[in-house]
Amino acid sequence: MQALPLHRPPILRSLHSRLSLSISSMTSSVLLPSMKISFSALDSSKSFNSSSFRHGIRSFNPKNIDKSRVFMSVSVGSRTTVDDALFADYKPTCAFLFPGQGAQAVGMGLEAQILPAAADLYNKANDILGFDLLDVCTNGPKDKLDSTVISQPAIYVTSLAAVEVLRARDGGQQIIDSVDVTCGLSLGEYTALAFAGAFRTHQLTGHDIQSVGHLLDAAFRDTRSDKPDQMNTYKPSFEDGLKLVKLRGEAMQEAADAAKSAMVSIIGLDSENVQLLCDAANEEVDEENKVQIANFLCPGNYAVSGGVKGVEAVEAKAKSFKARMTVRLAVAGAFHTSFMEPAVSRLEAALAATEIRIPRIPVISNVDAQPHADPDTIKKILARQVTSPVQWETTVKTLLTKGLKKSYELGPGKVIAGIVKRMDRSADMENIGA
Repeated sequence: MQALPLHRPPILRSLHSRLSLSISSMTSSVLLPSMKISFSALDSSKSFNSSSFRHGIRSFNPKNIDKSRVFMSVSVGSRTTVDDALFADYKPTCAFLFPGQGAQAVGMGLEAQILPAAADLYNKANDILGFDLLDVCTNGPKDKLDSTVISQPAIYVTSLAAVEVLRARDGGQQIIDSVDVTCGLSLGEYTALAFAGAFRTHQLTGHDIQSVGHLLDAAFRDTRSDKPDQMNTYKPSFEDGLKLVKLRGEAMQEAADAAKSAMVSIIGLDSENVQLLCDAANEEVDEENKVQIANFLCPGNYAVSGGVKGVEAVEAKAKSFKARMTVRLAVAGAFHTSFMEPAVSRLEAALAATEIRIPRIPVISNVDAQPHADPDTIKKILARQVTSPVQWETTVKTLLTKGLKKSYELGPGKVIAGIVKRMDRSADMENIGA
């Protein structure tokens, strides 16, 4: 399986932060995930086997030590436990933000055709999807590109192609290396996880490292090393992420086909009044047509999902609640509600069969607007995501409050840039398309 080039973040806050050790007599087994070190006491010089060094935590600069942390987990018998709150106190400075369904447009991917690294992603996608994805992206037709089963993989691939477009620019690799947090809108969460290396394949290489000190020196080696590939012990898997996105689109389409449902954007109301609007609409429809807020995008822009009759009731009542306008969304059905429940079991099965690792940088969840480190928790959240409201407003507000200095929207459209600018007009935001 081929894989994306390794993205290298600035590392790491504290060797001992959030490290929980189970020590039996004088011997402990600590994992820097999948990097096993056996020693008789914490503070003395020790040895280990470099063949277990699997995760390429590769970039270290003392001046960046406060930006992130060493990823650690504990081996308990044959089970490895991970502190899911490893990233809880993250301090963002530079973010990559990835768009979701609805950002697609005929003509996207044009720049990828002339950049080999980006075009190669589309070629790999063709083998998985069974059709020429770049042709659909660049030439349409629009109704085909807009279908859930095609738009989701199309946006995923085009967004990661945009990373390659940025990488090819002067200073682009330095920007990629500086990213210390990432997130994506709905579907974009999968793209963010792929960028953060959560979908991984193994490539075991490396040196015989003789001590914990040497281990850390190698793990934190500056990425400008003259032999960086010697530490490439994993690579983010583009293909594994795409397979999940493909199945997600298919499962969501099937769930949408099973019941008449829709989505509508409400413009010009705060979330409290949108909820009151939903409550009023729900009084007029049966249980199968009830609606709820599905996307908390930004102040004055919230998406409502539910049965078609419920959505029609929302549209009819919106003016009386002083909404500026409503926009029916061109999606297959009521995403991020219980209407998507039939898709959950398929996603759970696919996620159970997919290896997910600790992301190398925080990836903010759509479900609770928090970063998660534990792979099992990430899987559960991804399965729940299709039936849970998207907490994008809280995500962006938290990033800005925590001191985010620069953001990049990578992929088609400028929806995310518009949302960020609406929340903070002074925000430093740049679009990178493909």
